[in-house]
Order: sequence, then C-alpha cells, then structure tokens
Amino acid sequence: MSDWKSVLNRDPLEWLLEENNPSVRYFTLVNILDKDEKSVEVKETELNIMKSDIVNKILDNQKEGTYWVNRENFYVSTKYKGTVWTFILLAELNVDGNDYRIKQASEFILKSSQDHRSGGFSIHGHEDNGGVHEQVIPCLTGNMVWALIRFGYLQDPRIQHGIDWILQYQRLDDAIESAPKGWPYERYINCWGKHTCHMGVVKNLKALVEIPPDKRSNKINDFIDKAAEYMLNHHVYKQSHNLDIVAKQEWTQFGFPLMWKIDILEILDILTKLGYKDNRMKEAIDLVVSKQNDNGRWILEKTFNGRMLANIEQKGKESKWITLLALRVLKRFYS
Repeated sequence: MSDWKSVLNRDPLEWLLEENNPSVRYFTLVNILDKDEKSVEVKETELNIMKSDIVNKILDNQKEGTYWVNRENFYVSTKYKGTVWTFILLAELNVDGNDYRIKQASEFILKSSQDHRSGGFSIHGHEDNGGVHEQVIPCLTGNMVWALIRFGYLQDPRIQHGIDWILQYQRLDDAIESAPKGWPYERYINCWGKHTCHMGVVKNLKALVEIPPDKRSNKINDFIDKAAEYMLNHHVYKQSHNLDIVAKQEWTQFGFPLMWKIDILEILDILTKLGYKDNRMKEAIDLVVSKQNDNGRWILEKTFNGRMLANIEQKGKESKWITLLALRVLKRFYS
C-alpha cells in the first residue's frame, strides 16, 4: 500500500503541526513529512522545545542543576518524579542534550546509577561509588542507555560499557526449562524469571536501535536481529506458545510516556524503524488502525499524570503523542 494515509479516517497532520507542542511538531516534520533536520523550520522547532512550558517546568524543579527530588533515591521512592524517570521524559520530549542542565543530569546518572563493574544501571547507588552491583535491572539499563545515546553520549566509554552489558546479559529465551544461574539472573524474579521479561527486551532493543546503523557492530546487529525475531515470534503482543492469547491486556492500551512499561505502539515503532513489514505484525497494526477516532486521532488510554513533575495531555482525550506514534508506525509499515 503506497498511500499509507488511506487507512486514516481523517488527516491529523495540521493538528500535529500546531506550535503548542513543539516536540510533537518536531517529530512530525522530521518523521512524517521528511523535512531536513538542518532546515530553518526544524531548527526553530527544536529551539521552541527548550522554551516550552513543560520543559521549563521540569528543569525549574531540578535541584542544584543536577538531579530531581532526592539525590539518593532516584528510582524507587520517587516514582515518577525522580531523576531517572524525569530523564526518560526529557529524552522523549527531545530536549537539547547540549544544555548544561541535561549534561549535569547525565553525569549524575552515570556516576550514581551505572554499576562500574558491569556497565548496567542500578535502582540504587551513590555518586562516588556508582550503582549497586546487585541491583542492576534490564529495563532501567535499556532506558538509560537509550536516553544517554539520544543526548549525545554514544561514543562515551561508559555508554559503550552499558551497550556491552546489554549484549552480554539481556535474555532472549522463551520459557526455558530453568533460568540462567549466577549474577544478575538470581536477584529479581520479575526481571530474571523463567520467562524473558518483555519490558527488558523492548527497552534494550530500543536502546540499540537508537545507535545509527553505520555505527552498529556486527555483534549489535546480531542482537537486534534476535531481539526483533523474539518480538515477532510473539506477534508483538501475544503469547508465543498460544498466539490466540494476548500476553498482557495493558499492552493494547496506548500511553505516553511509558517509562518502564511497554505497549504495542512502542514495539511497532521499534520494529518499523528497523524496516520490518512482517506479516506477524499485521494483527497489531490492524489494532492500531482500529483505535483511531473519526478525526483520525488516537486517545491517551493510560498515563502517569499526577505522579510526574509535569502532566502530559489528558487521559481519555485525543493525544498528539499517541497520534504521532501511530502515524509514524503506519507510514513506515505501509510505504
């Protein structure tokens, strides 16, 4: 299908290009309209992201120009206002990684959350000693590596160490007889149980896909291929051993930002960015199409609003973010 817009009830592009959400406007210009990232229009929109009310509200709450809420408890007790969560949100909004406040936050996370021994990211740590080795988890590692790559840290040896962690430890098996032994597999049953955690696969795959294709090693490409096949074997959101069963109903509800959670749109966004147009994605694609309203817009179905430093749109209302993601997926799949 060359005309991907034929699956839309109405064209929502004019709405997405409104200047009241410069982050959505930026991605619409670049990902949907294929505008040159160096064009005046795109550059002006990037500048407006940093001037937006939501970004300023978040950055105004930064303590000592470095962290959010609490220096020590950046993950557990400060959901979803703490440093790592706010960092994910800022990366999703596509703020400027060269801004000194983002640089300070990046260095704080690398010093406080990254386990110096393994390269993974931990839910607890201390700025001087890094993340606690025993508390490294896969979804946080993927999210932090992804965000730091987006903020320009790809060539930093510490991020290369994080990438190595993903390649070495992220599981891609499917309900094997027994889980692997030894660190890190015996600490958190939800992360390292008998069945590979989908959240870990998705967040770590997302991180590696953020690496430009010409900067990916053969080892990275091999992992990406295997992780994508893992998701395709599940038809994106089904149980691989019984494809009539939805693995988790919440994956069919669309939200932004997702933090550590996942949904169909995020998985499809990753797979279509890689160029996949596999028949095993079709049920998920059809579900995305079915969820648009008469305006050709999608609804925010789940949210962390009220728990973050700034709310993102309104639950139950038309969402520019969800609509953008849906259009990006459909354009790639049907073009």
